[in-house]
Amino acid sequence: MAAAAAAATAAAGLAVRALGSGSVAKYAGDALYTVLLMALLVALAPRITPLRAAATALAASWAVEFLQLGGLPAELSRHSTAARLVLGSTFNAPDLFWYAAGAAAGWLLHTAARARPGPRPRASARPRGRDGRRPDARRP
Repeated sequence: MAAAAAAATAAAGLAVRALGSGSVAKYAGDALYTVLLMALLVALAPRITPLRAAATALAASWAVEFLQLGGLPAELSRHSTAARLVLGSTFNAPDLFWYAAGAAAGWLLHTAARARPGPRPRASARPRGRDGRRPDARRP
């Protein structure tokens, strides 16, 4: 499920950037970037808690943004579209807020997904007594 969420998030992020314009597309892409990191993290570590996944994705997003204060991401982005999509090129302080918004949205979605009731265990064909034991079970 997390891998499908990651694929859908990547597609949504690319669609927003391709079809949208201006700050709405840019900041939606920023939020989706963090949601994508979170989905990938959950795919790799399915037992991770929603809070830890959101915090880790947010920390990674912020780390990439602060890395842009140096020249390496801009240099790599000039030579590679993939580097530009993953690392960006220039630091923009408002991005930090939108990464946090994406982490919050990812946390809410992950929490809701974990709260859904799963399949119920099949009831035993053999009846049980008031004490929870089967009538034919050995008594101490």
